[in-house]
Amino acid sequence: MNTPVQDKSTPRPNVPVNILMVDDQPAKLLSYEAILRDLHENLIKVGSGRAALDHLLKNDDIALVLLDVSMPDIDGFELANLIRQHPRYQDLAIIFISGVHLTDVDRLEGYQRGAVDYLSVPIVPELLRAKVSVFVELYRKSRQLETVNDDLRVAEERLRRLTGRLMQIQDAERRRVARDVHDGLGQYLVGVKMGIDQLTRRLSQDPSAHESMSEVSMLLNRAINETRTISHLLHPPLLDEIGLESALAVYTDGFAKRSGIAVKVDVASDLGRLDSDVETAVFRVVQECLLNVHRHSNSATAAVTLCKEGDNVRLEVRDHGIGMNNTEDGTGLGVGLLGIRERIRQLDGKLQIISANGQGTLVIATVPSRPRKEATEQLLAADLPAALRELS
Repeated sequence: MNTPVQDKSTPRPNVPVNILMVDDQPAKLLSYEAILRDLHENLIKVGSGRAALDHLLKNDDIALVLLDVSMPDIDGFELANLIRQHPRYQDLAIIFISGVHLTDVDRLEGYQRGAVDYLSVPIVPELLRAKVSVFVELYRKSRQLETVNDDLRVAEERLRRLTGRLMQIQDAERRRVARDVHDGLGQYLVGVKMGIDQLTRRLSQDPSAHESMSEVSMLLNRAINETRTISHLLHPPLLDEIGLESALAVYTDGFAKRSGIAVKVDVASDLGRLDSDVETAVFRVVQECLLNVHRHSNSATAAVTLCKEGDNVRLEVRDHGIGMNNTEDGTGLGVGLLGIRERIRQLDGKLQIISANGQGTLVIATVPSRPRKEATEQLLAADLPAALRELS
């Protein structure tokens, strides 16, 4: 009577694994069972190739197959070939057992069909037990490694979700601070400026007082301009109100005036409004890239190109500066570029940086124009403590 098949959970060192024994002679199956009983594994006996295939199709948790070469319905070589054609069993260990002398050509054919070892009848019990023990242990180690890799993938996905949530929180906080700076501090400064201008007109007869008030008025003008600049850098209101194209035009114009770098912006006429997450991500990429051009490239010009490419949006930011090394593996990237790479990855996009010393730098960001909403909604639905708990 066959031993029940265990479930599909990862085998632990003390949990039996399934060994499928295929032979058309019941006496041989009983002898294999007697030899391997001391290993305390699940020994499954079937009497034909068709029965073996039927069992494999119903159960994918088989550690090893002991396979008779000569069987009337389907011989061992043909059965091994059929097993190997199934995606689940391309790496399944198969030991051929033959009651006749096998030539080197026979052995070569067996190896080509997927055999990992050969045994000849009469079976030496110690040898069979040793070989089966080795392949069973390899199976256990392989499954344990798969479990570790699965755990790593789960942890990576959770970390990705947390990173996405943190970025959304950061964007929301930037938007709030920008609004507070513009609507709160900015309005207070404008009010003070109006009062100073009135006092300046009243004190126009007193040259010294008038000069002092003019200096204060000039400083307030600078404070108001700086406040607006800070607000726009944190989160440009045009990004929400009118869209990405206008926000880029205003930002690059201000950047060119502050930095002295000529920036050419080319936005495709059919771009239209994009998903808010995409518009924010593209704006941040342009912002970070132009800041790097100003700080590191020594380039007098920069170019920003934005267009649609199928279902994707393609952004290119190019300069003609000194370039950079180690962009492929990320070792030459600063925190800012690593941040925007992660931001693009959160949208199932791709960031490519092409650069070399003395040849300038080209940053290419490609993102879906309408990213998956399920992930975004999950991130928005989860609060930060919950996301942190997922990693614990």
